[in-house]
Amino acid sequence: MAKRKNKGRGIKGMLVSSLNKSLIPVEHSYKAFKKVFNKIKKTAPLVYEEVEALIKSNIIAVDKRKKVFKKTGLAELGDTITSSLIRKLPSMDERELKKIVSSRSSQTFIDMLAKGLSVSSFSEKEYTILAKEKKFKRVLIANRGEIALRVIRACRELGIETVLVYSKPDKDTLAVKFADKASYIGPAASYLDINKIIKIAKKTKADAIHPGYGFLAENAKFAKLCEKNRIKFIGPSSRTIELLGDKVMAKKTVLKAGIQVIGGAIKPLKNKKHAFKLASELGFPIIIKAAAGGGGKGMRIVRNEEQLEKAYESAEAEALLSFGNKTLYMEKYIEEPRHIEFQILADHYGNVVHLGERDCSIQRKHQKLVEESPSPAINDELREKMGEAAVRAVSAAKYGGAGTVEFLLDKKNNFCFIEMNTRIQVEHGVTEMVTGVDLVKEQIKLAAGAKLTFIQEDIKLDGWAIECRINAEDPLDNFSPSTGTIVNYLPPGGPGIRVNSICHSGYRVLPHYDSLLSLLICSGGSRHEAISRMKGALREYLIEGVKTTIPFHLAVLHNKNFVKGHVTTSFIEKNDILKSVKEYSRKKRKEITNGQKTILVTTAVSRYIEKKNHNNKPNPWVAAGRQELMENSES
Repeated sequence: MAKRKNKGRGIKGMLVSSLNKSLIPVEHSYKAFKKVFNKIKKTAPLVYEEVEALIKSNIIAVDKRKKVFKKTGLAELGDTITSSLIRKLPSMDERELKKIVSSRSSQTFIDMLAKGLSVSSFSEKEYTILAKEKKFKRVLIANRGEIALRVIRACRELGIETVLVYSKPDKDTLAVKFADKASYIGPAASYLDINKIIKIAKKTKADAIHPGYGFLAENAKFAKLCEKNRIKFIGPSSRTIELLGDKVMAKKTVLKAGIQVIGGAIKPLKNKKHAFKLASELGFPIIIKAAAGGGGKGMRIVRNEEQLEKAYESAEAEALLSFGNKTLYMEKYIEEPRHIEFQILADHYGNVVHLGERDCSIQRKHQKLVEESPSPAINDELREKMGEAAVRAVSAAKYGGAGTVEFLLDKKNNFCFIEMNTRIQVEHGVTEMVTGVDLVKEQIKLAAGAKLTFIQEDIKLDGWAIECRINAEDPLDNFSPSTGTIVNYLPPGGPGIRVNSICHSGYRVLPHYDSLLSLLICSGGSRHEAISRMKGALREYLIEGVKTTIPFHLAVLHNKNFVKGHVTTSFIEKNDILKSVKEYSRKKRKEITNGQKTILVTTAVSRYIEKKNHNNKPNPWVAAGRQELMENSES
């Protein structure tokens, strides 16, 4: 051990010394810096990249006006690299180190060293660096359920205190139990009371508010109120939310950036007369959507002129009820497309990367039910093309934080922009499983002012992941909500299986909120392995007391077209999935008949009497009576 420790010190000393010597000219001028590091780039490109990333992350302070690097940062830079190196790879020797440093085949300096020395890759990657003084001390979570727990866990790992607001129906939930502090906010609908939330945030001295998804996550008015009170809204600015929340304005913005949008999408509908005129120009089928909405609300597919008036009126009424804005717009309806979305991370310094795509094509009434990453329909060339479009869309909107750019992909691989979601998505977990990035942690760090240190080429997808949304709904009864108390809860386990859930035995499923109970995510080295794991996990998953969508998911995963990757937004209807759900429903346990109850009672009594009389032999008359009752009670 002592020998290894001395060797580590020798390597560290050598690297610190050589790095500091090479960095001395940096103190004098920016030009000198370029010359020195261009030489290093040729002989040790990975050292160059690591140093460059650290400089970009403000580990070295830069005076941009004088183009001078402060002297105090130089030793710190060398120490940062080498201490990290020695800590992670204490057994390396100098010859291997020199060989690896001069190679160009690694994503990062440290990762390459790990690979070269057969050290296992790190399970989680951090794409951002945040100075300690910028880190939030306390975050208020303005949400509930699974996402509230998810944010609590991310904050705990970042060393950030959490304050959770909770309603009366949620007072006994796990999120309330695990938050550092919990503050009662009122009745069921109180999660929408922005003034009360701000008041609690100020009282608890929260630096920031995380809105989760749903509720206030894409509410520009709430984000603006946070800004006014100098509380950081963990998401983009209110101006950006306003721009991208208006689906018509969002499409105009990306159209200017050279990204294809669906025909008819860039003008709001003035009235029914305007709707009829535009529909005749586009040709049926068309789709009417709420300009301020999402999640399938205020959305109607219209296949002929006779349906248009009724569809317009019902979409307008639903849009007003759901979003407080009845503005509608119209698009040409694309038959049987895939719904593809790209996860992005963007800092506040103009850097943007995407983390690959998710295929969210399996939907019911425009609500996603199954998601996977990567998409079985997308090759590397198409991924690069769509990802580049997603990055351009984000840059055009001057977006900052974690978000999602959504596209429709037709059978000929033509894609059109639909919208951008300015929040963390329900399905973000599948991207985390194939990239190793904790998106919620990165989202929080970006909001605090972190800088992206990775470039697009550094991001690789590893394996496959599938998510099933387990809802408290009865798929055999048109997905009607199922409420009640969970009397038995046993989640699945094993390699590659992740469960994000708020459930436990005794958890009450109430009618006040969304029916989502759990997100079941399974990963594997291939799509086949991920599907196989998901099938097993769904069969293991025990939730009793309420109906769930587990039988529906089993029907989907056993469908031959799903297994082949042939999925579109009309997959459920085209494959008659609902007809096969019954086959995968759990068999009901037979209820105990009155005769069987009598047997149980008489057996218990007779055993008690036998034990009391110290007689272990069963009474033959009692045994005969039991047998007769059993035979008569059988169905």
